[in-house]
Amino acid sequence: MSEQKSVDVVILTHQPDERFREELRRLKQQRYPVGQIYVINTRSKSFPKEVARMEGVSVTHIEPEEFDHGGTRDLGFRLSDAELLVFMTQDALPADKDMIGELVKPLLASKGVGVSYARQLPAKGCDEIERYTRIFNYPPKARVKGKEDLPVMGIKTFFCSDVCAAYQRTVYREMGGFTRRTIFNEDMVIAAKMVKAGYQVAYAANARVVHSHNYSGRQQFQRNFDLAVSQADHPEVFKGIRSEAEGIRMVRDTALYLLKKGKWYLLPVLLYKSGCKYLGYKAGQNYRKMPLWMVKRCSASKAYWEKYAENNICN
Repeated sequence: MSEQKSVDVVILTHQPDERFREELRRLKQQRYPVGQIYVINTRSKSFPKEVARMEGVSVTHIEPEEFDHGGTRDLGFRLSDAELLVFMTQDALPADKDMIGELVKPLLASKGVGVSYARQLPAKGCDEIERYTRIFNYPPKARVKGKEDLPVMGIKTFFCSDVCAAYQRTVYREMGGFTRRTIFNEDMVIAAKMVKAGYQVAYAANARVVHSHNYSGRQQFQRNFDLAVSQADHPEVFKGIRSEAEGIRMVRDTALYLLKKGKWYLLPVLLYKSGCKYLGYKAGQNYRKMPLWMVKRCSASKAYWEKYAENNICN
């Protein structure tokens, strides 16, 4: 049996609701012991005061202009001294009491695995297209991905999600940690560094969290714009690794899924949202050619551009 290691959890919050309280309750019920839960909250008008009084929970408040997808998570790493650190978002609910144990299992089994990420299940009320997106990105079969998978899997080799992911402290530090300044995609950036350094990324399919979103076409555009910006800002990671083919495959497979389910009338919605994703992605790839006002309109991360505009916009 694998040696047990200490595990802490970091949750980033902004205007947390009842779903966040339920997440804390479920983390407290995990069979694999969780040491400390570090909540890093971006200040807003409200925060549940009872959370700060919970045993084993530590709350750190930051100002909105201080938030950064990579830098704020790195703060969480520096707050903890656990051997393994789990990152979660405030809307990711553990599906059962074995989520943490299953998530860290690949890290306990091999020092060569730098990070493992959980399977995301559709939440109640999830629309049919998003439901299949969960299945496509988070299938029921676990796997470990490494450098040898790049010729076949392409960019999917680097896929990882900090919605719920566990990191080996030693490997994290060796990689230099999360990029301190990033608009999005900090998880794939560090996962790619690990793969290129000879480490592996584990998809822990038996570690399950309930998490999904019903994004509008505009939201899909903005999300994919930010995704492409993150890739353009990290050519050392993503140069030469194409992702369009994976997107095309997802659209094709989703269409077949809808037809099989008798939901053919959703095909126009699929085409519309897929078009929004593609246009957002292509715009993000070329963001340096755009004026700042247009970049802000295209992005879901307005505060990021206020903070870093002078270093990112060339014109």
